[in-house]
Amino acid sequence: MSVDLVEVVRSGFRECVHRGSVVIIGPDGAPAFEAGSVHVPIYPRSTNKPLQALTLLKFGFDPVDEAELAIAGASHFGEPGHIELVERLLGRFGFREDDLACPPDLPMDEKTRAGVLHRGEEPAKRYMNCSGKHAAMLATCAVNGWPTAGYTDPGHPLQQAVSAQVIALTGEPETDLGIDGCGLPIVPVALVNLARAFSALATAAPGTPERRIADAIRAEPWVISGTNGPDLLAMRAVPGLLCKIGADGVHAGALPDGSAFAYKIDDGADRARIPLTMAILQRMGVPWSAALTELAAPAVLGGGSRVGVIRAISEALATSS
Repeated sequence: MSVDLVEVVRSGFRECVHRGSVVIIGPDGAPAFEAGSVHVPIYPRSTNKPLQALTLLKFGFDPVDEAELAIAGASHFGEPGHIELVERLLGRFGFREDDLACPPDLPMDEKTRAGVLHRGEEPAKRYMNCSGKHAAMLATCAVNGWPTAGYTDPGHPLQQAVSAQVIALTGEPETDLGIDGCGLPIVPVALVNLARAFSALATAAPGTPERRIADAIRAEPWVISGTNGPDLLAMRAVPGLLCKIGADGVHAGALPDGSAFAYKIDDGADRARIPLTMAILQRMGVPWSAALTELAAPAVLGGGSRVGVIRAISEALATSS
């Protein structure tokens, strides 16, 4: 059962409430706080990407720098720097954009999207937010001599390896797979196990594949998201934080000591994400700052002026349900 987590207040009136489930674990992996259905599997969506990228590293993918590793686990906004990384990765292994199996899309960044439309361009696979992951998967197929045709199929050796890695890191039992928005298989994961997986990445020994993923994401937060993206804002505000959003209201992250969180907003509302993440980090003991205060309470506008606020419901994170 989900609980009320975030409220939208306009002119002193509670206009909307976003419900969901959230878990916080301590450095020992035990739940320190839980509200809602945190032991029931959900589709983690793009919070899966660091785990998928981990598999690629373990099977021979050798990025030239942290930015290239970050784009392999990114939900990028399709800005020019993102596209340059995707095209560089494709070209390095002899692939073209047409080899990507993700669907065509427009950039998520508003200014970039406007420029694409102004130039009369059509949606393209390179602009799709998962194109970096797909490019890295093609590269991994090339390294291992696996066929690139059908690389998104659940029976393909690459996807079997990815599913096995996600199951091993999260402790989830084998189960039927879903299909994510980019066409790749996705393993259902309970929030508590998703948090534990992020904890394992953040606390892994330096030089291990797990730590390389964590370090690349923390070093290149713009690459894995984009201008004003939730992960970029959160990681800039909290040094050492590792986090990754997923579509439809999923977010997971971990601090260097191994404490971690994961949540799912039932209605998938993006506006609930950052206020809730900031409130969770505060409950985890992150030192408060002006930057965190601003992110924790984005404005509700009326006539272009601030008339309200989007904020986490304090009672929701006060005690476990």
